[in-house]
Amino acid sequence: MRSLEHEGVDVLFGYPGGAIMPTYDALYDHKDTLHHILVRHEQAAVHAAQGYARVSGKVGCAIVTSGPGAMNTITGVADAMIDSTPMVVICGQVGAAMLGTDAFQEVDVVGVTQPISKWNYQIRRAEDIPWAVARAFYIARSGRPGPVVLDFAKNAQTAMIEYAPQTVDFIRSYNPVPETQPGSIERAAELINQSVKPLMLVGQGVELAGARQELLALCEKAQIPFGQTMLGLSAAPTGHPLNMGMLGMHGNLAPNVMTNQCDLLIAVGMRFDDRVTGDLHTYAKQAKVIHFEIDPSEVGKIVKPTVAVLGNCKQTLAQVTELVEPARHQAWIDGFKPYAEKEYNKVIDAALNPKDGPLLMGEVVRRVSEAANNEAIMVTDVGQNQLFGCRYFKYTHPRSIVTSGGCGTMGFGIPAAIGATFGAPERTVCMFCGDGGFQMTIQELGTIMEQQCPVKMILLNNNYLGNVRQWQYMFFNKRYSFTPMLNPDYEKIADGYGIPCRTVVERADLDEAIREMLDTDGPYLLQVAVKEEDNVLPMTPPGGSVDDMLLEVK
Repeated sequence: MRSLEHEGVDVLFGYPGGAIMPTYDALYDHKDTLHHILVRHEQAAVHAAQGYARVSGKVGCAIVTSGPGAMNTITGVADAMIDSTPMVVICGQVGAAMLGTDAFQEVDVVGVTQPISKWNYQIRRAEDIPWAVARAFYIARSGRPGPVVLDFAKNAQTAMIEYAPQTVDFIRSYNPVPETQPGSIERAAELINQSVKPLMLVGQGVELAGARQELLALCEKAQIPFGQTMLGLSAAPTGHPLNMGMLGMHGNLAPNVMTNQCDLLIAVGMRFDDRVTGDLHTYAKQAKVIHFEIDPSEVGKIVKPTVAVLGNCKQTLAQVTELVEPARHQAWIDGFKPYAEKEYNKVIDAALNPKDGPLLMGEVVRRVSEAANNEAIMVTDVGQNQLFGCRYFKYTHPRSIVTSGGCGTMGFGIPAAIGATFGAPERTVCMFCGDGGFQMTIQELGTIMEQQCPVKMILLNNNYLGNVRQWQYMFFNKRYSFTPMLNPDYEKIADGYGIPCRTVVERADLDEAIREMLDTDGPYLLQVAVKEEDNVLPMTPPGGSVDDMLLEVK
C-alpha cells in the first residue's frame, strides 16, 4: 500500500478473495489515502481502471485475487494492451512453496498474461515489493503506455521487511522513447513543403503525448487537413476548420476517399489498423508516407513509410513545424467539401433530422452531446451504440472519448464509465450502450449505487444485437441468427438499485428527458426505444477499399 501511495495512486478498483486477503487487510489501514472501489465482477475492475486512466492520464490500478479472479481480468488486460492504456493489475497468488502444485485457485497468471501485457512479474519475496511496484508503474506509463500485471504470492504478502520507497526511471534493457533518427525531421519537413495534397491521420498517440497544440500548430501553419481514428477523435476539436472527420470503416466519406487522392499521408500516433486502411492493396498507393511513432515495432508493420519520425510526437511535431514553410492548400481542402455534402445529404441529415418514425441512435447521441454543450466525456460500449456515438458526438476538450477500439469488448461501457467519473470528477460522463452490452456488465449498477457515481447512462434499446444484425442484413441474406433479444424491464432493475430511470419512446419527449438526466445529481439511466433495424452508414465493406464506401444499403 505504501508503494502504491509512493506512485501517486489514489483510486483502486478491485474485488477481494483468499489469495489477496493479506493485502486487503493492509488496505484497511490506508482507506484515507487509497480510495478502493468495490466492483461486482473482476472484469469491471480492469475496465474501470481503463476508464480512469483514459480520462486522467494517470495509471489505472486494479486489484483482485488469484485463479478465477485473475482470469476474469484477462479481457481487460488484452483490451488495455491493444489500446495503449496504462494500467497495473495486482493479482493474488498462492504461496511460493505451493506454485506448480495445482493448489486451490492457482493459475499460471504470468504465463497467461505474457502475450497480452507490456510486462508481468511474479513477486515471491516481500523484499521485492517496492522494486516491482516502482518498475511496474514506470513501464506502464512510459513510452507507449500499456498494462502491467503483478502476480503477488501470498507468502510475500505476509512477510515483514523494513520498507524503503523506490523510484524507477531507467531500465537498461528498456528504451521507452526511441531516438529520432538523424535527418528524419528535415526529410519530413521537406516532404510537407513539397506536398500539394497533404492529409494527416491523427491517432490516440496525440492524446497520450499531450500533443494537441503541437498537432494543430503544424496543421495550421502548413494548412494540412486531417482525419482522426476512433480513439483519436478528441485529440482535436470537432469544429476545427481543418478537421475532416473520422477515418475507418464507419467513418466519414471525405477523409476516407481523399486518402486515395492525397500525395502525402502523415500518420501521427496511429497504427494503421485494418478498420482504417481497408484493402491494403489499394490503400494510399499514390502517396508518400510520413509516420510519427513512439513504438518502432509499429513502423512498417502495416504500411511502409517514406520517412519514419521516431520519438514522442509532442517533441517531433514541434521540431518539424519549425522547418515547415507556411502554405495554403485551399483547392485541396475545398475538394473535401463535395464528399462531405454528399454524405450529409445521403446519410447525416436523415440520421439527425428524421421527419417521423421511431427515434434513431444518431439523433439521440447528437442531442445528448449538444445538451451537454459538447463538453462531456463520451464513454461507449461496443456495437452500433459505439459507432453512432463516435460519429455524432462532438468533442471540445482532450481525453473526451473512452471506448474499446482494437479489442471491441462488449460490456466495457458501464465499468469504464465508472472509472471515468473517478478520473475526471469535475466533468460530465455520458455513457452510450446497447441492450446487449448493457446486460454483460449490468451487475455494475451495484457499484454505481454504492458509490453514487454520476454516470449518465443512455441505453439505446433496439431489441437486437444491433451491429451483428446489420452484418447479417448486409452480408448474410437477412438471416438474423440469434441476434433478436428478449429484454428485461430495465426500469424495474434501475429502481432496484435506487437509480433514477426514464424511458423515452416519442421524439417529442427526448429533449426534456435528456435535460432531466443531466440536471439530476448522481447516476441516471435514460432508456431510449430506437429503431430496431437502423444501420450505421457509411460503411466500407469488409476487405473493401477506403474509397468504396457504401452510403446506402438495399
